[in-house]
Amino acid sequence: MDGQQRTISLCQYVAGDFAIEIERTPYFFGNLTAERQNQILDYELQIYICEGTDQEKLDWFKIINIAGEKLTDQELRNAIYTGPWLADAKRWFSKTACPAYQIGEKYVNGSPIRQEFLERALEWITGGKDEVVEKCMAVHQHDADAQELWQHYQAVLDWVKRVFPNYRKEMKGLDWGKFYRDHGQRKDLNAATLEARIKELIDDDEVQSVKGIYEYLLTTNEKTLNLRTFDDRMKRKVYEQQSGVCPDCRKPFDISAMEADHIVPWHKGGKTVFENCQMRCLPCNRAKSGK
Repeated sequence: MDGQQRTISLCQYVAGDFAIEIERTPYFFGNLTAERQNQILDYELQIYICEGTDQEKLDWFKIINIAGEKLTDQELRNAIYTGPWLADAKRWFSKTACPAYQIGEKYVNGSPIRQEFLERALEWITGGKDEVVEKCMAVHQHDADAQELWQHYQAVLDWVKRVFPNYRKEMKGLDWGKFYRDHGQRKDLNAATLEARIKELIDDDEVQSVKGIYEYLLTTNEKTLNLRTFDDRMKRKVYEQQSGVCPDCRKPFDISAMEADHIVPWHKGGKTVFENCQMRCLPCNRAKSGK
């Protein structure tokens, strides 16, 4: 559980995989004197063999490493689900300048060496987090390789680059795995049409979140755009103009029991200005918006 990398490195050094510097001179194991070789070969390692469930192993590992640098969730999982599948997955996702980083660095947050690229790939292919990811690793622990995971990761990014070929910094860190899962088979997503719409939305002063444009274009959910809202001063002016009366039910309300609403909605060209604002009572406004 703990000290795995140190133990592996010791074995690799004895096997001649790398050299270490002694007094500024690199020495492979075979270059050492017999005395120094025996110092390493005769050194006793104290090893405890612990048996338990996967969850118990995760809990033990957290306790063992509490004094050191905080491990990421994926680093903890890697300590439990060792095997040929994980070894191959690390080849693709877990090294500096690894293949996953080279093709996805502009789209994925995190660091390969902190296992965040591997974690993202697992979330993309499973559609879940935490227990779902752990179950996936347990199921595939003894598979010969992680080709399915690597191919799915590539498929997601290939789709993103095909549908949204003009890269913008706001594309980094979006949930591309979910977007691919929900929309990857659609035939109506034209890159040129989407790009033109992206430019329109970026130029729209009502849109507060450029990052949310991509999800909006796929789902039409306006909430992702974080559209401008009426400020308190404007709400007060409209409330006074209406004498506190809701235009739908024609009943008077305190301002705290009312909400500002666009007369002409944003998707029909309405702007967040005084002339396009009305104060509705909470029941009427929420009935209108389906809340």
